[in-house]
Formats: sequence, structure tokens, C-alpha cells
Amino acid sequence: MITRHLRLGHSVGLSVALVAGLAAPASRGDDIVRVGAGSYTTRAPEGTRQPQAEIFRTSSLRGPVPTNDWWSSLAWKPFSDTMYPHPLAIRTVPGGLRVYFPGPNIIANSAAIFAFMPGETDDFVIGHSGVARFTESRVDGFSDWFVTALFESEGKRLRTGFGHGSPFVYATFEGGNPTLTFAAAPRVWSGTARDAVLGISVQNRHYGIFAPTGSTWSELGMPRWTADTSGKDYFALAVLPDDRPETLNLFRKYAYAHVVDTRVAWAYDEKQCAVETTFKFTTKNFEGNETGTLFALYPHQWTNTNAPLLDKEYPSVRGPMKLCAGDGFRTVMPFPGVLPALPLTANIDRNVLSRLLAQEGAERRLAVGDTYWLGKQFGKWTTLIPIAEQAGEKEAVDAHTERVRHALENFLSAADASGNPKKGGEGLFYYDARWGTLIGYPASFGSDVELNDHHFHYGYFLRAAGELARRDPAWAADEKWLGMLRLLIRDVASSDRNDRLFPFLRNFDPYAGHSWASGHAKFGDGNNNESSSEAVNAWYGLVLLGEATGNRALRDLGAWLLTTEIAAINDYWFDVTGNFHHPDYPASVVTMVWGGKGANGTWFSDEPEVVHGINWLPITGASLYLGRYPDYCAANYAALVAERRERDEKRRPARSAPGNSLHWNQWGDLIWMYRALSDPRDALAQFEARAANFKPEAGNSLANTYTWIAALDELGQVDRSVTADTPFYAVFQKEGRRTHVAYNMGAAPRTVTFSDGITVTCAPRSFGQK
Repeated sequence: MITRHLRLGHSVGLSVALVAGLAAPASRGDDIVRVGAGSYTTRAPEGTRQPQAEIFRTSSLRGPVPTNDWWSSLAWKPFSDTMYPHPLAIRTVPGGLRVYFPGPNIIANSAAIFAFMPGETDDFVIGHSGVARFTESRVDGFSDWFVTALFESEGKRLRTGFGHGSPFVYATFEGGNPTLTFAAAPRVWSGTARDAVLGISVQNRHYGIFAPTGSTWSELGMPRWTADTSGKDYFALAVLPDDRPETLNLFRKYAYAHVVDTRVAWAYDEKQCAVETTFKFTTKNFEGNETGTLFALYPHQWTNTNAPLLDKEYPSVRGPMKLCAGDGFRTVMPFPGVLPALPLTANIDRNVLSRLLAQEGAERRLAVGDTYWLGKQFGKWTTLIPIAEQAGEKEAVDAHTERVRHALENFLSAADASGNPKKGGEGLFYYDARWGTLIGYPASFGSDVELNDHHFHYGYFLRAAGELARRDPAWAADEKWLGMLRLLIRDVASSDRNDRLFPFLRNFDPYAGHSWASGHAKFGDGNNNESSSEAVNAWYGLVLLGEATGNRALRDLGAWLLTTEIAAINDYWFDVTGNFHHPDYPASVVTMVWGGKGANGTWFSDEPEVVHGINWLPITGASLYLGRYPDYCAANYAALVAERRERDEKRRPARSAPGNSLHWNQWGDLIWMYRALSDPRDALAQFEARAANFKPEAGNSLANTYTWIAALDELGQVDRSVTADTPFYAVFQKEGRRTHVAYNMGAAPRTVTFSDGITVTCAPRSFGQK
């Protein structure tokens, strides 16, 4: 069997040398690419599905194109679905670029918070005077949170740029002038047809229009305007916070400095337990001397920055966005801490735990499966290993370690033991060079044709690998399995903008602060992300794997992703402070975050247990962030109880008496574990009263459930006020007494210092507690 071998470096963004023919191998003997002990294939296995062949990008755009972004539908369709570069909503249409500001019209009910672009033509379309209808739009460029869309017809071009946080939309023209088309003529409150700069209002939404100096306009009383720019090819507009002349003048100052690049940088300071994120705008000046811009910060940003905020803001589906001026800003957030597992506490009945571990060992194992459901099995087995290890149950440790190792190594190899290519149903990864992605087969939930959910699926693989590496660093050596694992990491979160194989941070949106699940985002509500907790699980895997292998860059990438995602979860999914969800939204959680809404429901069920639990699972040693706000945990649990009882009453036969008992239809184990974050006594009582034949959620186990609840019953609630100089820490508080827990991943003893002055010494690869 002839194979190719990739030499992989030690950084997060790997340096690779590809031979010609990656996209279309010449023969069956040339399609397996060896990476250390593993391999992937460059030929799609027979009978499998791949994403569409066409990418709607211009010929000048080279390299991997991002998927799973807020603007992804632009690359998947001739004209995009609605994109949500908050505070704006934008869509490409035959007439040009349609622009709308949802802010004043955000509404909410029990189903969702709605901030979408309506179906009619409000507010307006930026068009080209020489082209009535374009046949398509294409991606012509992108940076970390901006994108450029190009419209072209017979040499006439309209190039438009827009991005997260920017109130501006920028445009350049070739072969014509800017046009604005409205449903009806707007109110003009500043300027006349002889002025380049106009202040207008469309219903209750206000905009500044910035044509080149010296430009004039056609009749402003008509629904279509054309600017005469005297050959100047640039143009901008901005959504304004109000219709005051001084606000228009502020925006005029920055309107001619077009944003042409955006970049994010991050750093994790282990000693200070802090994650720093730097956001940088680069502009091109078409008039004047201004080099900065105006930008709006999301709540998770403005609550964690010392950047000076202007006294202006925009309503958004995420809460108020506050305006800043300059060329960038910085946020600093505390790293919330993770553990390989919760420590086994003195109150745990070792006989009960031993019996529960034995039950798990006796279950039939799934050696091969699709990337999601096999991944969940990885999660279940991986969680059991450190529990059994602490309990001294060597047989269980060895059994679950072997299960994980065997199934993971199988999937990380595209060839069988004889060196022959495997079939798609046997578990392997295929590299699709057109889209720049690694697709695991068997696939599920559109992870193949739509490139959905890679961070969810592969996150389980990476976390499992991190656990194996914790116990056996040699397993994750470069010449063994680390090379293939790095490819999975690069697929979901490449840290290298020049990566030749994968786009930068595929699944993570650095400005929005969270990940996106849909590969194509072909929805009227934009992209979406449901199980925020499974995203956290992926970044947890990076922290584990990076620390276990001594790769600080990988660990720090994981720390940044995890910290930022949790900040977004607390503000946008949970709203733990009660400040950011719409006041008319009655639910205690947004289950699914979309670009244009926050939904109270899942893709697959409307049962209350699922609506809440999908943002808890898998519950691991990284899940204590769920309990950082115990009062919210108690309120969220109470809301779940009320929803369950209301649903039961509606289903109860008419002649039946009202019921007072609490019965969970599914995922009771997850609910008890969540309940333990605010009331472990109640959680333990529910656990002990479970039915004899109770089956936990597919990715969980009763052993994990029991040890988690018992630990919290002994240690108390999470204390977020104390941090530590290691990623692997947790602090609890019970009846005024703090317990500090740390874990040492290294081969030498380590003393961990907590921010309240307490020190804990940990033996190699062991817990410490004080």
C-alpha cells in the first residue's frame, strides 16, 4: 500500500507540505495520507455524501473558505439568506445589498426573542445605477468578523463590506453610482439633494448616508435615489442610535475610514488566571485623516472591558450593544477552571460506586458508530476513567481506557490492519479539499453534506484523547496519535489564518463570543447554536490535550475558547444576571441562539427536560461553570419544575385529580446533577428515589451522576470569587467554609496558589484539596 506521510509540527497551527493531487488522487493507492500512527483519506468512500461542489466565491479568493459563520449562506447560495452582523441585519438580493435594523422592533413571547429581518423590502437596498438586477453575489474577502460581498455584471461591480459590531456598511462601485431603493420615500431630517451626507429615518429607524464629498442626489421625495459622485467610487451608510444632528456629525467623522481588516488575538495568563482578548480594526481612509472607526460591543464584551464607552447604544437580540470609538479594544475575563473529574468525597459509599461501575463495565460497547453517537459513548467512558481511578477500581479503569483507545484509534485510521482503505461505515476521516474540512464517516446530523456540528462531534473525540493523554502522555506523542488529533483541532478551531488546509476558527465566532453549528446558515434567522455545553466540551478537550502534551499554545487556545464561550452562555443562553433577555421573554433560558432570535425550543423535542438539559450535557469536570451563579441555578430548576408540571396537567385525563408528585420523562440524571448545583440534598433524594430500572441519558452514567451529586453535597456550591494559578481548579463554599480543589497534570509535585492566599500541594497526576 503506497501512502503519503505528513510531517506535523508542534504548534497549534501545523506546518504541512502537501503534494500535488490532494483534491483528486490519481489512484486508490494514493488516497491514504499517513499522520503518525493514524491516517485520513483524500478520496470520499463509496456511498458517502459530501457538501455541494460549488462555493460562491470570486476567483481572486484563495484558500479554505470559512463555514459555520454568521455569514456562511453567502458562500453556499447565489444570494444569501439573512445575515446578522449585529446591530444590523443584511441580505444579498438581485437588486444589491438589503439593509435593515431590527433594534426598535424586537419582540418576545414564550416561543422566542425575535429580532429578524421582515419579509418586505424595509429598510432599503444599496444598488448599482448601471445594473437593475444582478444574477448572484459572491464572497470576495473576509477577515475575523467582517466579510465582503461582490455583485458583478458585465464589468460593473458593487463591492460591499460589513461585519459584527459595525454600524457601518461600506461599498465601492465600478461602472456606475450608488443607488438606494426604499419601499417608500424616507423622512430626510438632515441635508438636501445637494448634500453628500444625509440623515434619514425609515419608520422608527435612523441612518446616516455618506456619499463622497461633492456628491448630489436625485429627487429625495422618490422611493429610489441615485448619487452623482463625480467619478468617486466609495460610499457608506450607518445605522444611528438616534436622529440628533450631533450624532450624525459623530458618524460623519468616521464614515470615510472603511474597515478593511479585523483581527482577534488572545492570551491566557496562568498566574493571574485571566484570559485576555484583543480586537483590532484596520481602516482605509477615503477622505480626511481619521484612522479609527465606531463599533458596538456585545454585553459579554462591554461588561469585561475598560475601553471608554460612548453614551450611545443599540438594542439587539443579545441585549444592549454599547458604542465605542477607536481602532480596537480589549477584554479580560477570569478562567473558570476545569477538573478531570470531581474529587471522590468521604460521603461516597464505595460499595454503591463499585456496583455502579460494574454495571457500566457490563454494558455492550459501541466500537463503531457515527461521529456524534460514538462521540457520546467516548464521553461516557472518558468520564468514568478518573472516577474509577480515584476509587482504586483498576479493572474498570483498564476496561474503559481500552474501550476509548480502541474505538478512537480505529476512527483515526483510514486504513484497516492490512493497509487497505476502509469503507465509510467502518469509521474514518475524509479530507474535502474544496471546502477545506475533515469529514468523519459515518456522519450524522448533516456533518457531511452541510458541515454541521463538527465542534460538537469532534469535541467528544478530543476530550477522550485528552483523558488518554492525561494517563499516558506517550500515547499522544507526535509519532503516535497527536498528528491526527491536531487535524481535528484545526478543522474546528485552527488558530492559523494561513492554514492551507482549514479556515481560521471554523466553528467559533470571536466577536460574537460563541460557536455556530450550521455549516451553511441557510436560514432566515441566520446561523444557530443549540447545545452550548457541547461546545464547551470541545474546548475542554483542547485544554486537557494541550496540558497533557505540554503544548501551551493549544492549552491557551482552549482556555480562551472555553472562557469566552462560557461568558456568552451566561449572558445569552442563561442571562444569569437578568439584564439581557427581552423583558417580555418569560422563559428562564434561551435554548438555541440564532442570529435573529433566541429560541425556547430544540431541533428535536419540546419536552421541558430537553429544552433545559441540552445546554447542560455532557456533565463533566468542566461543567462546574453551570453552577457559578447558584441563585440562577435554583430559579432555572424551579422554572423547569413548573414547566414539567404544567405539561403534565395538560396531558392529564379530564377526570383525574391534580398531581403533586414530580416525574421526569427523560434525562432525570442530568436534572439531578444540575439541581445539585443549588440544592444537593434535594438532588440526592431524587437520585436515591429513582426507579430500579432507571436508564441515564445516553452519554451519561449513574456512576458519574452519583459521584457528582455526592461531591456537591459534601463540598457545597461553586464559589466563583476565587481563582487559581492553574487551569485545573475549583472552589466550593458550604456554610461559610471554603474547599479548594486542584489537580496536577504534571509528572512532578506542584503547589497551587489560590487568589485568596490558600495553597494546595498536589502529587503528580493527582488531586489536592484543602
